[in-house]
Amino acid sequence: MYNLGMILTPTNLVLFMAIITRLSGLLSSAPFFSTYPIPAQVKIWFAATVAFVLFPMVKASGGFVVPTAVPELTLILIKEFLIGFAIGYCANVILIGVEMGANMFSTQMGLSISSALDPLSGSSSPVLTQAYVLMAGMIFLCVNGHHLLFSSLYHSFISMPVGFEFNFSPQIVEQIIVITSQIFAVGMELVLPIFAILFMVDVLLGFTSKMMPQLNIFMVSMPLKLYLGILLSVMFTRAMAEHMGVITERILSQVMAVF
Repeated sequence: MYNLGMILTPTNLVLFMAIITRLSGLLSSAPFFSTYPIPAQVKIWFAATVAFVLFPMVKASGGFVVPTAVPELTLILIKEFLIGFAIGYCANVILIGVEMGANMFSTQMGLSISSALDPLSGSSSPVLTQAYVLMAGMIFLCVNGHHLLFSSLYHSFISMPVGFEFNFSPQIVEQIIVITSQIFAVGMELVLPIFAILFMVDVLLGFTSKMMPQLNIFMVSMPLKLYLGILLSVMFTRAMAEHMGVITERILSQVMAVF
C-alpha cells in the first residue's frame, strides 16, 4: 500500500511540474490546439491529464535530479517550455504555410479588400483563407496528426530528458531551421495551379488593355477573377485536401525525427 507521503515527494512533484510545463509549451504553439479558440481551462485540464499518463513512463527512465534552489528550478521549467514550444512550432508550419498560400491567391483574386477578423489567429484575413485553414485543421486530425504530435513529445523525454542536461545540438537547430524554411514551399505547393492560372489571366488582361485602351479593363477583371478563382477553388479542393494530408504526414515525420 502506498500512502500519500510516498506519492507526493519533492521529486515526483517537480518532475510532474516539468512534464506539464513541456505540455503547456506544446499546446501553446501546436496546430489545432493553438489555432482554435479552445478555452484555457480545457487546455489546463487536458495538459494535466496527459501529464498523469506520461508521468510513470518518464519517471521509469530515471536520471532526474531534483534542483535544490529556485533559480535552478526556473531554468529547468524554461527549458521544458521551450522544448514543447519548439515541437508545436515545427508542426504548426503546416497551417502557417496553408494560410500564407491561401492569402497569396486570395489577393490575386481581389479578395484582400474583403478581409474579415479571423477568430483563430486574431488577425484580419480573407474569408477564403479562413476556410482553407479550417480545412487544414480537420485534415490534421484525419491523418492522426495529433497522435504523431504526442508521440514526438513522448520521444522528446527520451532524447531530451528532464533536468539540466540540454541536448539541443547544432544539428537539431539546423533541422528546425530546415522545417521552418518549408513554410513558403508548403504554401506554393498547395496554390500554385490556381495562382498560375490567375497570373496568366492578369497577363492576358494586360494585353487586352493595350489592344483596346478605350475598354475599362479594371471593371471587367474584378468579377472575372473573382468568379474564376472561386471556380478553381472548388475544382481543386479535393486535390488540395489530399496533398494537405501528404504534407502533414511528411512534416510531422520530420518533427519526430528531430525530437
